[in-house]
Amino acid sequence: MKHLFLVGTLSSLFFLPFSPLPQPRFDVYIPLSVRDTVQPVEKNKPNANYKPTFAGQTRVSGVTTKSAFQFNILTSQLKSPWGIAQLPDGRLLITEKEGVMRIVNSTGNISAPITGLPKVEARAQGGLLGLVLDPQFATNRMVYWAFTEPTSNGNHTAVAKGKLAKDEKSFTEVKVIYRSTPTHRGVLHYGGRLVFDKSDKLLVTIGERSDMATRPLAQDLKSTLGKIIRITKDGKPAANNPFAANKNALPEIYSYGHRNPQGIAFHPNGSLWSSEFGQRGGDELNLIKPGKNYGWPVITYGIEYSGKKIGEPTIQAKKGMEQPVYYWDPVLSPSGMTFYSGKAIAEWKNNLFITGLSSTHITRLVLKDNKVVGEERLLAKEGERFRDIIEGKNGELYTITDAGKLYVIKKK
Repeated sequence: MKHLFLVGTLSSLFFLPFSPLPQPRFDVYIPLSVRDTVQPVEKNKPNANYKPTFAGQTRVSGVTTKSAFQFNILTSQLKSPWGIAQLPDGRLLITEKEGVMRIVNSTGNISAPITGLPKVEARAQGGLLGLVLDPQFATNRMVYWAFTEPTSNGNHTAVAKGKLAKDEKSFTEVKVIYRSTPTHRGVLHYGGRLVFDKSDKLLVTIGERSDMATRPLAQDLKSTLGKIIRITKDGKPAANNPFAANKNALPEIYSYGHRNPQGIAFHPNGSLWSSEFGQRGGDELNLIKPGKNYGWPVITYGIEYSGKKIGEPTIQAKKGMEQPVYYWDPVLSPSGMTFYSGKAIAEWKNNLFITGLSSTHITRLVLKDNKVVGEERLLAKEGERFRDIIEGKNGELYTITDAGKLYVIKKK
């Protein structure tokens, strides 16, 4: 099959046929216009006929990247990769759901599995999940990761840490530092993303486990399901957390009322953001503030998979509950996310990039004054379930897919 590539200036364009090369493939985006589009990128009918609470909360104007950029596939041989982090030398440390961690170099060569990890329960949405390097990794070589830990009573989201050996063949000093509660017999909604803040405290996203029995626990401050928690490197509650002095709440809780948050990132200005799955509609982008309630399952812009409304009655806004900055209907299925802080592509500065699973594209969001003012879909023609994304040291983006591919996106 042949593709047509554009060659020439905007005032004089002609087409040349191009036959695709075998993998690793190298594709180039050459923008057709120097002007942003104005129509929203979403054209499909929403699942729910709910109205947004404020203008610009969904389906904002589309935008188009003006700078030429390119992407290629470094490898397609990973097995269900889930999380990605960049080592100081530029290589990538990647988790695979079955319980394996590997290192991939700049040419796509994949290391043997790194041994020493705790056992995971890799069923459905469970397994080895997100990871993050210690802020002092260059000197202490510590790595933190989330995983589904099996027990005799079910499973739960757990956090472990370990020291990457100098030969990079194993982890030593491995310890499980945190376990979410309660344990549950289920296979869905684990959350599983991690990020360090400027005070070296670890923020972890935890899902509400999906089932009707556990769904209400997103509002229960005695449970960590449906929460973002904030802990020390040893897994203890951070001393200045919002509920530290509340005897009726777990002190590690940072925010609550979440469904299944799989994205978390700090804006370059220091604000904390998270994305989470809705049901049929209602995927959310939230600006996370300590102690705030984000509403699930009381308020939502989604409906049940059966088509029924959620809750009695279903509402989209309630006093004391935060509104999403942005929501999607139909869904994006948002997983990993990162803010762009590099200089390689200047127009991406401070933009947010979110990987989409069922939507099979990467969403670029332009933010202004904590509002979404533009949306673009990237790599949509690839047809991949994009799982996680990070910014590299040289202003490139690295993203992984459920099918086992590792992409690099950079300026042309």
